Amino acid sequence: MSKIFYDHLINFEEIEIVIRNSSGSSEEKEELWKVVDEIVHHRILGSIFDRLPLHHHQDFLERFHKSPGDESHLSYLQEKIEDDIEAIIKKEMEDLKSEILKDIKKLK
Repeated sequence: MSKIFYDHLINFEEIEIVIRNSSGSSEEKEELWKVVDEIVHHRILGSIFDRLPLHHHQDFLERFHKSPGDESHLSYLQEKIEDDIEAIIKKEMEDLKSEILKDIKKLK
């Protein structure tokens, strides 16, 4: 997983414990982490784009692709989005974490 500007806002601890304690091989665990990482990324970016005015989408995408780990993206987004972007990301992650944990437990 590469560093993304919102990483400090999300907590994978519960998911990490479940994946680490799963009976799968190390390759299966690694694959599961890749899936979780992709889901988180798409869900968080989706929640950002749902709130970011359309005329700022291209600019944000260019900024993001140029430097995905740059935490100044949060300041940029906060200027363009009326709601608290950090709270939105944290809430989205909590909802998603619950869904992921439920899905992983179903697989056991």
